[in-house]
Amino acid sequence: MLQTNPNFSRCWLAVVGATVFACLGLGPAGTFTGTFNCFAQENNAPPAGYRTLFNGRDLSGWTALETQDPRVTSALSAEEKQKLLSAGEAAMKKFWRVEDGVIVNDGEGPFLSTLEDFGDFELWIDYKTVAQADSGIYLKATPQVQIWDFTEAGGKWNIGADKGSGGLWNNSPGAAGKDPLVLADKPFGEWNRFRIRQIGSRTSIWLNDKLVVDHAVMENYWGDRKLPLVAKGPIQLQTHGGQICWKNIFVREIPADEANQVLAQAGADGFQSIFNGKDLQGWKGAVDGYEVVDGALRCQAGHGGTLHTAKEYGDFAVRFEFKLPPAGNNGLAIRYPGEGDAAYVAMCELQVLDSEHPNYATLDSRQYHGSAYGMAAAARGYHRPTGEWNFQEVTVKGSTIKVELNGTVILNTDLSKITDYMANSPHPGKDRASGYFGFAGHNDPVEFRRIEIKELK
Repeated sequence: MLQTNPNFSRCWLAVVGATVFACLGLGPAGTFTGTFNCFAQENNAPPAGYRTLFNGRDLSGWTALETQDPRVTSALSAEEKQKLLSAGEAAMKKFWRVEDGVIVNDGEGPFLSTLEDFGDFELWIDYKTVAQADSGIYLKATPQVQIWDFTEAGGKWNIGADKGSGGLWNNSPGAAGKDPLVLADKPFGEWNRFRIRQIGSRTSIWLNDKLVVDHAVMENYWGDRKLPLVAKGPIQLQTHGGQICWKNIFVREIPADEANQVLAQAGADGFQSIFNGKDLQGWKGAVDGYEVVDGALRCQAGHGGTLHTAKEYGDFAVRFEFKLPPAGNNGLAIRYPGEGDAAYVAMCELQVLDSEHPNYATLDSRQYHGSAYGMAAAARGYHRPTGEWNFQEVTVKGSTIKVELNGTVILNTDLSKITDYMANSPHPGKDRASGYFGFAGHNDPVEFRRIEIKELK
């Protein structure tokens, strides 16, 4: 955990090579060890591996913005964005100030917002507030990591304030993360410290060294709440009545390999490897169309077909990493009968596609990555850059399919309710209750590794 030892002037371990994992509480394979060996620096100086978002002197790198849907903001023209930033600069000067290395707001005005957007990141931030105050931290311009008066006198025990700060307050009632796991607030007048890690929408929060949110999905708040959290957005400091102060604001972008390791570690119980990284033992079908290269299963260029498991599955979850070449195209055969076109004779083919490549600019929305081909469209924009490894988990239960890509759920659908099909082409296999799992190759050298499956009862 983050240390409370007063010696905050150094980090125990340099962030180089494998030692970065030890410094961040990760073992040699990226597994979380349960402790953090870096001391956070004081006086707004970042610890090794982090950079500061607040220099302790002024509000460079920040603006003040009225809260709004980040999808609306991103759709603004360049001229409209400039007007927004100009108004934000004026509002920031009016309502926000720096005093003795501390950002101060008296409970009024628009939210302080980074000019920079963040995707997968880790944030350390200290705050201090007063009785009856209500504040929070918006991640990717979305509410919020809750900060409020946790005492009965604060008057909000009826809506959960007695549980303390740090929860994802705008998650649905009963959803993971909405309420903090423990009460971790310090008394008013003392500084509190958050450590927040967000990979996709998967969010973990430590308040004063205590885990209060454990790898929960941060739900989208804006418009259609079924849409996922945006892939990138600013960090915003809320003001909502009562003075709040901030300092020691540090951020670290999380690289893809580390993000994949964190995602793979979470919920790993019960998963069994179905690919040994050496050969195609345990696989059937188009074995001549695939090869094993550097521990990865790769569709041979110019070849393809459906390579599938020797075992059939009913309800299951499967997780793996994949890497796309430019314009790469493959698919996941779900409950495949062993022969035929997986897109139609299987329950479905889930697309594996370099969706943003110009070659695919005019596809039907049900043909992009993660979609149940021809039946249900997945959300776009959550791939890592082409050539990097992505982490994906697919859950199949009854007639439902959920696809989580790099920590964000991009498809959550019930195929039994689908009545509209691309090109009016029927999908006779969509009601299958069992079948093989496999990869439907389409001539491109798409790679897969660390393939694990769990049968669901």
